[in-house]
Amino acid sequence: YGLSSENAKRIKRQNERKISVVIGNPPYNANQKNENENNKNREYPAVDKRIKDTYIKHSTAQKTKVYDMYARFYRWAMDRIQPNGIIAFISNRSFIDSRTFDGFRKCVEDGFAHCYIIDTRSDVRANPKIAGTTHNVFGIQTGVAIMFLVKTEKKTSPCRIEYVGLPDDWRKEEKLEWLNNTRIEDITFQNVSPDKHHNWINIADNDWEGLIPLANKKTKLARKQGDESAVFKLFSLGVVSARDEWVYDYDQKSLAKKVNFFFDQYGKEQIRWNASDKKQKISDFVDRTIKYTSELEEHLKKGAPLEFDKSKIRPSLYRPFVKRYIYFDKIITHRLYQQDRIFPIGETRDNTLICVNIGNKTFNVLAVNCLPDYHINGDCNCLPFHRYTESGDGIENVTHWGLEQFRRHYRDRKISKQDIFHYVYAVLHNPAYCKKYELNLKREFPRIPFYEDFLRWVEWGKALMRLHINYEEAEPFPLKENTCEVKAETKRQLEMLRAVSEPQPTFGRKPKVRVKLKADKENGIIEIDDLTFLSGVPKEAWDYKLGNRSALEWVLDQYKEKKPTDPTIEEKFNTYRFADYKDKVIDLLTRVCTVSVETMKIVEQMNAST
Repeated sequence: YGLSSENAKRIKRQNERKISVVIGNPPYNANQKNENENNKNREYPAVDKRIKDTYIKHSTAQKTKVYDMYARFYRWAMDRIQPNGIIAFISNRSFIDSRTFDGFRKCVEDGFAHCYIIDTRSDVRANPKIAGTTHNVFGIQTGVAIMFLVKTEKKTSPCRIEYVGLPDDWRKEEKLEWLNNTRIEDITFQNVSPDKHHNWINIADNDWEGLIPLANKKTKLARKQGDESAVFKLFSLGVVSARDEWVYDYDQKSLAKKVNFFFDQYGKEQIRWNASDKKQKISDFVDRTIKYTSELEEHLKKGAPLEFDKSKIRPSLYRPFVKRYIYFDKIITHRLYQQDRIFPIGETRDNTLICVNIGNKTFNVLAVNCLPDYHINGDCNCLPFHRYTESGDGIENVTHWGLEQFRRHYRDRKISKQDIFHYVYAVLHNPAYCKKYELNLKREFPRIPFYEDFLRWVEWGKALMRLHINYEEAEPFPLKENTCEVKAETKRQLEMLRAVSEPQPTFGRKPKVRVKLKADKENGIIEIDDLTFLSGVPKEAWDYKLGNRSALEWVLDQYKEKKPTDPTIEEKFNTYRFADYKDKVIDLLTRVCTVSVETMKIVEQMNAST
């Protein structure tokens, strides 16, 4: 009691004090990796409400993850600092240029007189040519920045934002030496003039604002008001299960076993909870044999049942050109978003989606006709051709407003919503478009220009969509499947054949065949395992990329044998063996090779026309 009383007095004294300077290095744990760690950041309801009313309210991002400790410390300091004061934080550099923090930047502009930024950069995810251990000041993957915010009581002019960035290729020692030996008054800062979207650096100078928006929050929020100011009415993030190893699988029967086990364990915990005194926190109570989220814990407390229904198992595109079955239902799926309006739960409905990734990764786009995972091609945002009402009626998702913009511009009343859908898909593949609007596409939903020869772009989009959706039916590319009996054609192939031909000592045991699934782009080879490789992969097949991987490399990566991260899955359900899928994967690679080559042919035609 004495300790808690003293703490209360200390907090009361602290709250009564006037704070003029806040200096800190907030903890670098955005959130726990796994709910089953049961080691969450402490909750701060008052601070989180302020974040919701400010950073999130002013953000244009659809998914705004700003409840981490960085944002909380900044929000607390901004509210706690006196009218004349300084905040000095070392933090994640995402505050500077991430779309997620555009609302934060607006609050800085509105509330402070001066902002000084020292950007040490070294974000390994944005620049794979560097390494956290050798280039980052803290030896981590995430870029680091130092920010000074100066608040004055009589702020009469816009916030003066000053920025300096250290060279990204400087090594850690060089950056630390610069920080140690450079006085702030000797730094040559660059004055930043924010654009209307509160971007501070890498501001695009183009005609982006004059293009047609594909989707935006305004249209989404105005569904009932009939306000249509974008091409698509409904848009949604991909599915976020938060328990992929439980609800995804290559095999339907294996998936059914996992889900049934999951539901049985959940039911047992409900019975045990109902029989308890309920005084213990639910997060401390539940047995972590299965993967819990805070939402699932709340459902357990409410008595919400989970019952297996095989109609909830359906195909999904987990990664580019890699399908898995998913158990898709409320409660067990962590975040449905609007996917149940695109693919109604437990029903078989046709739909086609254009999936784009928005963020700091390389922009790319992929059409799908089944449930897309959130990370299918980055951070996936979906534009469906149809949306479904609660009564099950299908409605074309291209707005009347969007249709009218195209008909009016091209002076053609015959243009259909399907034409627009295909046109959009083609334009988003255009290299000239992606290069010109590269900075915009990292921050905002795509906008679309009007190109000459509308019907030619429609045909390109239709051809690309047919290729990408029907990839499993594409004509197999004539890759040569090589074993130790096949004659080598290149020096590299000869080396490989020698390696697989040389007998290894087995001491009476059958030698283990190692799975490789590696790409040798220079020699046009795909290494399958110790016994088999494919040759004759054309260079242009590697050129078709979705993010930082080619389509072929996505397939190779996803079919590798990997140790499950969930201990229960590893113990009871770790049944995947590549050998069971080897023939299927070889066949898939030949078809994806065709898709890649044909895609690049169309892209080259676009290049020649723009």
